[in-house]
Amino acid sequence: MAAMVNVDRKNTDPYYRYKMPRLLAKVEGKGNGIKTVVVNMVEIAKSLSRPPSYPCKYFGCELGAQTQMDAKNERYIVNGAHEGERLQELLDGFIKKFVMCNECENPETILTVDKRGNINQGCSACGHQCMIDPRHRLTTFIVKNPPSGSQPTGKKGSKEKKAAAAKEKEKEKEKVKASGHKSSKKEEEDVEWSVDTSEEAVKQRMGELSAGVKTLAVDEGSGNLNSSERVDAFFKFVHQKNVNGLLVKDIGAIVQEAKRLDVFEKAPLVLAELLFDKNVQKQIKEYRAVFLRFVNGNKRAQKYLLGAFEQLVGRVNPELKPRSPYILKEFYEQDLLEEEVILEWDQKVSKRFVDKKIAEEIHQKAAPFVKWLREAEEGSSSEEEGDVEVVYSTKPQVNSVEENDEDGGDDGGGIDIDAI
Repeated sequence: MAAMVNVDRKNTDPYYRYKMPRLLAKVEGKGNGIKTVVVNMVEIAKSLSRPPSYPCKYFGCELGAQTQMDAKNERYIVNGAHEGERLQELLDGFIKKFVMCNECENPETILTVDKRGNINQGCSACGHQCMIDPRHRLTTFIVKNPPSGSQPTGKKGSKEKKAAAAKEKEKEKEKVKASGHKSSKKEEEDVEWSVDTSEEAVKQRMGELSAGVKTLAVDEGSGNLNSSERVDAFFKFVHQKNVNGLLVKDIGAIVQEAKRLDVFEKAPLVLAELLFDKNVQKQIKEYRAVFLRFVNGNKRAQKYLLGAFEQLVGRVNPELKPRSPYILKEFYEQDLLEEEVILEWDQKVSKRFVDKKIAEEIHQKAAPFVKWLREAEEGSSSEEEGDVEVVYSTKPQVNSVEENDEDGGDDGGGIDIDAI
Protein backbone atom coordinates (compact mmCIF):
# COMPACT_ATOMS: atom_id res chain seq x y z
CA MET A 1 0.00 0.00 0.00
CA ALA A 2 1.33 3.41 -1.01
CA ALA A 3 2.25 5.91 1.69
CA MET A 4 -0.23 8.74 2.21
CA VAL A 5 0.62 12.40 1.62
CA ASN A 6 -1.31 15.63 2.05
CA VAL A 7 -3.44 16.63 -0.93
CA ASP A 8 -1.88 20.07 -0.50
CA ARG A 9 1.73 19.03 0.02
CA LYS A 10 2.70 22.58 1.01
CA ASN A 11 0.43 22.29 4.03
CA THR A 12 2.47 20.99 6.95
CA ASP A 13 -0.32 21.03 9.52
CA PRO A 14 -0.08 17.67 11.36
CA TYR A 15 -3.90 17.63 11.65
CA TYR A 16 -4.53 18.25 7.95
CA ARG A 17 -7.19 15.70 7.06
CA TYR A 18 -7.11 15.60 3.26
CA LYS A 19 -4.85 12.74 2.22
CA MET A 20 -4.04 10.86 -0.97
CA PRO A 21 -1.73 7.97 -1.85
CA ARG A 22 1.79 8.92 -2.92
CA LEU A 23 2.06 8.45 -6.67
CA LEU A 24 3.63 5.18 -7.78
CA ALA A 25 5.19 5.11 -11.25
CA LYS A 26 6.52 2.07 -13.12
CA VAL A 27 8.59 2.36 -16.29
CA GLU A 28 7.94 -0.37 -18.86
CA GLY A 29 9.36 -1.22 -22.29
CA LYS A 30 12.43 0.18 -23.97
CA GLY A 31 13.49 2.24 -26.92
CA ASN A 32 10.64 3.93 -28.75
CA GLY A 33 8.17 1.79 -26.82
CA ILE A 34 9.17 2.95 -23.37
CA LYS A 35 6.29 4.16 -21.22
CA THR A 36 5.44 5.03 -17.62
CA VAL A 37 2.47 3.41 -15.89
CA VAL A 38 0.90 5.28 -12.97
CA VAL A 39 0.12 2.22 -10.89
CA ASN A 40 -2.29 3.81 -8.40
CA MET A 41 -3.92 6.48 -10.57
CA VAL A 42 -7.43 5.29 -9.72
CA GLU A 43 -6.83 5.54 -5.96
CA ILE A 44 -5.29 9.01 -6.33
CA ALA A 45 -8.16 10.25 -8.46
CA LYS A 46 -10.68 8.89 -5.98
CA SER A 47 -8.98 10.88 -3.20
CA LEU A 48 -9.31 14.02 -5.34
CA SER A 49 -12.89 13.30 -6.48
CA ARG A 50 -11.82 13.54 -10.12
CA PRO A 51 -11.89 11.01 -12.97
CA PRO A 52 -8.45 9.34 -13.27
CA SER A 53 -8.33 10.36 -16.93
CA TYR A 54 -8.00 14.04 -15.91
CA PRO A 55 -4.64 13.90 -14.09
CA CYS A 56 -3.32 11.41 -16.65
CA LYS A 57 -4.21 13.72 -19.53
CA TYR A 58 -2.76 16.64 -17.53
CA PHE A 59 0.57 14.80 -17.35
CA GLY A 60 0.49 14.37 -21.11
CA CYS A 61 -0.25 18.07 -21.66
CA GLU A 62 2.54 19.17 -19.34
CA LEU A 63 5.13 16.71 -20.67
CA GLY A 64 4.17 16.94 -24.33
CA ALA A 65 3.63 13.19 -24.33
CA GLN A 66 0.87 10.93 -25.55
CA THR A 67 -1.26 9.14 -22.97
CA GLN A 68 -3.08 5.83 -22.95
CA MET A 69 -6.10 5.35 -20.69
CA ASP A 70 -7.78 1.98 -20.22
CA ALA A 71 -10.51 2.58 -17.63
CA LYS A 72 -11.75 -1.01 -17.78
CA ASN A 73 -8.39 -2.43 -16.74
CA GLU A 74 -7.43 0.63 -14.69
CA ARG A 75 -4.25 1.27 -16.64
CA TYR A 76 -3.13 4.88 -17.09
CA ILE A 77 0.02 5.38 -19.12
CA VAL A 78 2.21 8.32 -20.13
CA ASN A 79 4.56 7.65 -23.02
CA GLY A 80 8.23 8.03 -22.22
CA ALA A 81 10.27 7.40 -19.06
CA HIS A 82 9.27 9.65 -16.16
CA GLU A 83 10.32 9.51 -12.53
CA GLY A 84 7.63 9.20 -9.88
CA GLU A 85 8.73 12.37 -8.09
CA ARG A 86 8.44 14.38 -11.29
CA LEU A 87 4.90 13.12 -11.86
CA GLN A 88 4.10 13.85 -8.20
CA GLU A 89 5.18 17.48 -8.74
CA LEU A 90 3.01 17.69 -11.84
CA LEU A 91 0.13 16.26 -9.82
CA ASP A 92 0.56 19.16 -7.38
CA GLY A 93 0.01 21.50 -10.32
CA PHE A 94 -3.12 19.64 -11.38
CA ILE A 95 -4.49 19.84 -7.84
CA LYS A 96 -3.86 23.57 -7.65
CA LYS A 97 -5.52 24.30 -11.00
CA PHE A 98 -8.37 21.79 -11.06
CA VAL A 99 -9.06 20.67 -7.48
CA MET A 100 -8.28 23.26 -4.80
CA CYS A 101 -10.75 26.06 -4.03
CA ASN A 102 -8.93 29.32 -4.67
CA GLU A 103 -10.96 30.96 -1.90
CA CYS A 104 -10.56 28.64 1.10
CA GLU A 105 -7.85 26.28 -0.29
CA ASN A 106 -10.05 23.28 0.39
CA PRO A 107 -10.15 20.30 -2.03
CA GLU A 108 -13.88 19.66 -1.49
CA THR A 109 -14.81 21.00 -4.93
CA ILE A 110 -17.02 19.82 -7.77
CA LEU A 111 -16.52 20.49 -11.48
CA THR A 112 -19.43 21.01 -13.88
CA VAL A 113 -19.47 21.84 -17.56
CA ASP A 114 -22.19 24.19 -18.76
CA LYS A 115 -23.67 24.28 -22.24
CA ARG A 116 -21.40 27.13 -23.30
CA GLY A 117 -18.36 24.98 -22.67
CA ASN A 118 -17.35 26.70 -19.45
CA ILE A 119 -15.89 24.57 -16.66
CA ASN A 120 -17.27 25.79 -13.35
CA GLN A 121 -15.94 24.84 -9.95
CA GLY A 122 -18.07 24.94 -6.81
CA CYS A 123 -16.69 24.51 -3.30
CA SER A 124 -18.81 22.46 -0.91
CA ALA A 125 -16.92 23.87 2.06
CA CYS A 126 -17.25 27.65 1.55
CA GLY A 127 -19.73 27.94 -1.30
CA HIS A 128 -17.28 29.79 -3.56
CA GLN A 129 -18.01 29.51 -7.28
CA CYS A 130 -15.56 30.24 -10.07
CA MET A 131 -14.70 29.31 -13.63
CA ILE A 132 -11.63 27.20 -14.31
CA ASP A 133 -8.96 29.06 -16.27
CA PRO A 134 -9.66 27.98 -19.88
CA ARG A 135 -6.12 28.54 -21.11
CA HIS A 136 -4.81 25.12 -20.10
CA ARG A 137 -5.16 22.45 -22.77
CA LEU A 138 -6.73 20.02 -20.32
CA THR A 139 -9.90 22.13 -20.31
CA THR A 140 -10.69 21.03 -23.87
CA PHE A 141 -10.47 17.39 -22.77
CA ILE A 142 -12.72 18.05 -19.75
CA VAL A 143 -15.35 19.78 -21.90
CA LYS A 144 -15.43 16.77 -24.22
CA ASN A 145 -15.36 14.35 -21.27
CA PRO A 146 -17.39 16.09 -18.52
CA PRO A 147 -17.44 14.71 -14.98
CA SER A 148 -20.11 12.17 -14.19
CA GLY A 149 -23.27 13.98 -13.09
CA SER A 150 -22.25 17.28 -14.70
CA GLN A 151 -25.38 19.12 -15.69
CA PRO A 152 -25.78 22.02 -18.11
CA THR A 153 -27.07 25.12 -16.34
CA GLY A 154 -29.21 26.23 -19.26
CA LYS A 155 -32.74 25.47 -20.34
CA LYS A 156 -32.25 21.90 -21.46
CA GLY A 157 -32.03 19.56 -18.48
CA SER A 158 -31.17 15.89 -18.56
CA LYS A 159 -33.57 13.03 -17.99
CA GLU A 160 -31.89 12.37 -14.66
CA LYS A 161 -32.47 15.96 -13.59
CA LYS A 162 -36.14 15.83 -14.54
CA ALA A 163 -36.52 12.49 -12.78
CA ALA A 164 -34.97 13.92 -9.62
CA ALA A 165 -37.30 16.91 -9.79
CA ALA A 166 -40.31 14.62 -10.18
CA LYS A 167 -39.16 12.56 -7.22
CA GLU A 168 -38.77 15.69 -5.11
CA LYS A 169 -42.24 16.85 -6.12
CA GLU A 170 -43.68 13.49 -5.08
CA LYS A 171 -42.00 13.85 -1.67
CA GLU A 172 -43.60 17.26 -1.23
CA LYS A 173 -47.02 15.80 -2.01
CA GLU A 174 -46.50 13.08 0.57
CA LYS A 175 -45.43 15.68 3.13
CA VAL A 176 -48.52 17.77 2.43
CA LYS A 177 -50.74 14.70 2.67
CA ALA A 178 -49.18 13.68 5.98
CA SER A 179 -49.66 17.13 7.48
CA GLY A 180 -53.31 17.35 6.43
CA HIS A 181 -52.87 20.17 3.87
CA LYS A 182 -54.42 19.56 0.47
CA SER A 183 -52.78 22.34 -1.51
CA SER A 184 -50.09 24.05 0.52
CA LYS A 185 -47.87 24.65 -2.51
CA LYS A 186 -50.64 26.42 -4.42
CA GLU A 187 -51.56 28.46 -1.36
CA GLU A 188 -47.97 29.60 -0.98
CA GLU A 189 -47.77 30.59 -4.67
CA ASP A 190 -50.97 32.65 -4.52
CA VAL A 191 -50.26 34.70 -1.39
CA GLU A 192 -48.94 38.26 -1.48
CA TRP A 193 -46.38 39.78 0.81
CA SER A 194 -44.46 43.01 1.17
CA VAL A 195 -41.40 44.04 3.13
CA ASP A 196 -40.10 47.53 3.96
CA THR A 197 -36.32 47.42 4.31
CA SER A 198 -35.90 50.94 5.71
CA GLU A 199 -34.11 51.36 9.03
CA GLU A 200 -37.42 52.01 10.82
CA ALA A 201 -38.91 48.83 9.38
CA VAL A 202 -35.90 46.78 10.45
CA LYS A 203 -36.28 48.06 14.01
CA GLN A 204 -40.01 47.38 13.95
CA ARG A 205 -39.45 43.83 12.79
CA MET A 206 -37.34 43.11 15.81
CA GLY A 207 -40.65 43.12 17.67
CA GLU A 208 -42.76 41.44 15.01
CA LEU A 209 -42.70 40.63 11.31
CA SER A 210 -44.22 43.11 8.88
CA ALA A 211 -47.68 42.21 7.62
CA GLY A 212 -46.28 41.33 4.20
CA VAL A 213 -43.95 38.63 5.43
CA LYS A 214 -46.71 37.24 7.62
CA THR A 215 -48.70 36.46 4.48
CA LEU A 216 -46.09 33.83 3.73
CA ALA A 217 -47.36 31.88 6.73
CA VAL A 218 -48.14 28.34 5.75
CA ASP A 219 -47.88 25.97 8.68
CA GLU A 220 -45.37 23.36 7.54
CA GLY A 221 -45.34 21.40 10.75
CA SER A 222 -41.81 22.19 11.86
CA GLY A 223 -41.73 21.90 15.62
CA ASN A 224 -43.93 24.34 17.53
CA LEU A 225 -43.36 27.32 15.19
CA ASN A 226 -45.43 28.20 12.16
CA SER A 227 -43.86 29.54 8.96
CA SER A 228 -43.95 33.26 9.82
CA GLU A 229 -42.51 32.60 13.28
CA ARG A 230 -39.65 30.64 11.76
CA VAL A 231 -38.91 33.42 9.25
CA ASP A 232 -39.06 35.93 12.10
CA ALA A 233 -36.66 33.87 14.21
CA PHE A 234 -34.26 33.58 11.29
CA PHE A 235 -34.46 37.32 10.64
CA LYS A 236 -33.51 38.08 14.25
CA PHE A 237 -30.65 35.57 14.14
CA VAL A 238 -29.16 37.03 10.94
CA HIS A 239 -29.80 40.62 12.09
CA GLN A 240 -27.79 40.01 15.25
CA LYS A 241 -24.93 38.47 13.28
CA ASN A 242 -24.95 41.51 11.01
CA VAL A 243 -24.97 43.95 13.93
CA ASN A 244 -21.98 42.14 15.44
CA GLY A 245 -20.11 42.18 12.13
CA LEU A 246 -20.12 38.39 11.95
CA LEU A 247 -22.50 37.78 9.05
CA VAL A 248 -19.85 36.76 6.51
CA LYS A 249 -17.55 35.09 9.04
CA ASP A 250 -20.35 32.97 10.54
CA ILE A 251 -22.14 32.12 7.29
CA GLY A 252 -21.90 28.43 8.16
CA ALA A 253 -23.89 29.02 11.34
CA ILE A 254 -26.46 31.04 9.39
CA VAL A 255 -26.91 28.21 6.90
CA GLN A 256 -27.40 25.71 9.71
CA GLU A 257 -29.94 27.98 11.43
CA ALA A 258 -31.89 28.33 8.17
CA LYS A 259 -31.98 24.57 7.83
CA ARG A 260 -32.94 24.08 11.48
CA LEU A 261 -35.84 26.50 11.11
CA ASP A 262 -36.80 25.00 7.75
CA VAL A 263 -36.56 28.37 5.95
CA PHE A 264 -33.53 27.60 3.77
CA GLU A 265 -35.19 28.50 0.47
CA LYS A 266 -36.75 31.67 1.89
CA ALA A 267 -33.44 32.82 3.37
CA PRO A 268 -32.60 35.07 0.36
CA LEU A 269 -35.64 37.20 1.27
CA VAL A 270 -34.30 37.88 4.73
CA LEU A 271 -30.73 38.37 3.57
CA ALA A 272 -31.80 40.80 0.85
CA GLU A 273 -33.88 42.77 3.33
CA LEU A 274 -30.93 43.17 5.66
CA LEU A 275 -28.10 43.62 3.15
CA PHE A 276 -29.46 45.44 0.08
CA ASP A 277 -30.33 49.10 -0.36
CA LYS A 278 -29.92 51.66 -3.16
CA ASN A 279 -26.30 50.49 -3.61
CA VAL A 280 -27.47 46.98 -4.44
CA GLN A 281 -25.20 46.49 -7.46
CA LYS A 282 -22.08 46.88 -5.33
CA GLN A 283 -23.63 44.89 -2.48
CA ILE A 284 -24.38 41.94 -4.75
CA LYS A 285 -20.64 41.52 -5.30
CA GLU A 286 -19.84 42.17 -1.64
CA TYR A 287 -22.22 39.51 -0.32
CA ARG A 288 -22.00 37.08 -3.24
CA ALA A 289 -20.50 34.26 -1.17
CA VAL A 290 -23.29 34.59 1.41
CA PHE A 291 -26.11 34.29 -1.12
CA LEU A 292 -24.37 31.48 -3.02
CA ARG A 293 -24.70 29.22 0.00
CA PHE A 294 -28.47 29.36 -0.49
CA VAL A 295 -29.12 29.85 -4.21
CA ASN A 296 -26.40 27.73 -5.80
CA GLY A 297 -28.27 25.04 -7.74
CA ASN A 298 -31.49 25.86 -5.85
CA LYS A 299 -34.00 27.34 -8.29
CA ARG A 300 -36.69 27.78 -5.67
CA ALA A 301 -34.35 29.91 -3.56
CA GLN A 302 -33.46 31.88 -6.70
CA LYS A 303 -37.14 32.61 -7.25
CA TYR A 304 -37.34 34.03 -3.74
CA LEU A 305 -34.29 36.15 -4.55
CA LEU A 306 -36.13 37.47 -7.61
CA GLY A 307 -39.01 38.29 -5.31
CA ALA A 308 -36.64 40.23 -3.08
CA PHE A 309 -35.39 42.06 -6.18
CA GLU A 310 -38.97 43.06 -7.06
CA GLN A 311 -39.52 44.30 -3.52
CA LEU A 312 -36.32 46.31 -3.53
CA VAL A 313 -36.80 48.13 -6.84
CA GLY A 314 -40.57 48.23 -6.79
CA ARG A 315 -41.44 49.22 -3.26
CA VAL A 316 -38.45 50.00 -1.05
CA ASN A 317 -36.27 51.94 -3.51
CA PRO A 318 -38.49 52.71 -6.52
CA GLU A 319 -35.85 55.06 -7.87
CA LEU A 320 -33.93 51.88 -8.75
CA LYS A 321 -36.62 50.70 -11.14
CA PRO A 322 -34.82 52.07 -14.25
CA ARG A 323 -31.75 50.15 -13.08
CA SER A 324 -33.59 46.82 -13.23
CA PRO A 325 -31.70 45.41 -16.26
CA TYR A 326 -28.35 46.32 -14.71
CA ILE A 327 -29.26 44.80 -11.35
CA LEU A 328 -30.53 41.60 -12.96
CA LYS A 329 -27.35 41.47 -15.02
CA GLU A 330 -25.27 41.72 -11.84
CA PHE A 331 -27.20 38.85 -10.22
CA TYR A 332 -26.61 36.82 -13.38
CA GLU A 333 -22.92 37.76 -13.68
CA GLN A 334 -22.32 36.76 -10.05
CA ASP A 335 -24.00 33.34 -10.59
CA LEU A 336 -26.80 34.11 -8.14
CA LEU A 337 -29.53 33.76 -10.78
CA GLU A 338 -29.45 31.16 -13.51
CA GLU A 339 -30.48 31.95 -17.07
CA GLU A 340 -33.36 29.47 -16.94
CA VAL A 341 -34.80 31.02 -13.78
CA ILE A 342 -34.71 34.55 -15.21
CA LEU A 343 -36.39 33.49 -18.45
CA GLU A 344 -39.06 31.60 -16.53
CA TRP A 345 -39.65 34.66 -14.31
CA ASP A 346 -40.14 36.78 -17.43
CA GLN A 347 -42.93 34.52 -18.68
CA LYS A 348 -45.39 35.52 -15.97
CA VAL A 349 -46.04 38.79 -14.15
CA SER A 350 -47.03 37.90 -10.59
CA LYS A 351 -48.53 39.94 -7.78
CA ARG A 352 -46.97 37.68 -5.18
CA PHE A 353 -44.26 40.06 -4.05
CA VAL A 354 -45.45 43.49 -5.20
CA ASP A 355 -48.58 45.01 -6.69
CA LYS A 356 -49.19 43.64 -10.17
CA LYS A 357 -48.96 47.06 -11.79
CA ILE A 358 -45.55 47.60 -10.18
CA ALA A 359 -44.47 44.10 -11.23
CA GLU A 360 -45.43 44.90 -14.83
CA GLU A 361 -43.30 48.05 -14.74
CA ILE A 362 -40.33 46.07 -13.43
CA HIS A 363 -40.71 43.51 -16.20
CA GLN A 364 -40.87 46.28 -18.80
CA LYS A 365 -37.71 47.91 -17.45
CA ALA A 366 -35.90 44.56 -17.35
CA ALA A 367 -37.04 43.59 -20.87
CA PRO A 368 -33.83 44.63 -22.73
CA PHE A 369 -31.64 42.36 -20.63
CA VAL A 370 -34.11 39.47 -20.76
CA LYS A 371 -34.42 39.84 -24.54
CA TRP A 372 -30.65 39.77 -24.91
CA LEU A 373 -30.42 36.76 -22.61
CA ARG A 374 -33.02 34.86 -24.61
CA GLU A 375 -31.32 35.63 -27.92
CA ALA A 376 -27.96 34.59 -26.50
CA GLU A 377 -29.48 31.32 -25.29
CA GLU A 378 -31.04 30.62 -28.69
CA GLY A 379 -27.77 31.44 -30.42
CA SER A 380 -25.89 29.10 -28.12
CA SER A 381 -28.36 26.29 -28.89
CA SER A 382 -27.83 26.82 -32.63
CA GLU A 383 -24.06 26.58 -32.23
CA GLU A 384 -24.42 23.29 -30.36
CA GLU A 385 -26.13 21.69 -33.35
CA GLY A 386 -22.91 21.92 -35.42
CA ASP A 387 -19.30 21.13 -34.62
CA VAL A 388 -18.49 22.44 -31.17
CA GLU A 389 -15.85 25.11 -30.97
CA VAL A 390 -15.32 26.04 -27.34
CA VAL A 391 -15.22 29.79 -26.76
CA TYR A 392 -14.47 30.51 -23.14
CA SER A 393 -16.32 33.29 -21.37
CA THR A 394 -17.54 33.36 -17.80
CA LYS A 395 -20.69 35.27 -18.75
CA PRO A 396 -21.86 37.46 -21.63
CA GLN A 397 -20.06 40.79 -21.43
CA VAL A 398 -22.87 43.25 -20.82
CA ASN A 399 -21.24 45.97 -18.80
CA SER A 400 -19.44 48.26 -21.22
CA VAL A 401 -21.87 51.15 -20.74
CA GLU A 402 -21.12 53.38 -17.76
CA GLU A 403 -23.81 52.84 -15.19
CA ASN A 404 -23.24 55.87 -12.95
CA ASP A 405 -24.24 54.16 -9.72
CA GLU A 406 -23.87 57.37 -7.76
CA ASP A 407 -26.46 59.42 -9.64
CA GLY A 408 -28.91 56.67 -10.51
CA GLY A 409 -27.74 56.24 -14.10
CA ASP A 410 -29.96 55.84 -17.10
CA ASP A 411 -33.67 56.52 -16.79
CA GLY A 412 -34.49 53.26 -18.50
CA GLY A 413 -35.26 54.71 -21.92
CA GLY A 414 -33.41 53.73 -25.05
CA ILE A 415 -31.32 50.94 -23.51
CA ASP A 416 -29.24 49.20 -26.16
CA ILE A 417 -28.62 45.79 -24.60
CA ASP A 418 -25.89 45.03 -27.12
CA ALA A 419 -24.04 48.02 -25.71
CA ILE A 420 -24.63 47.28 -22.03
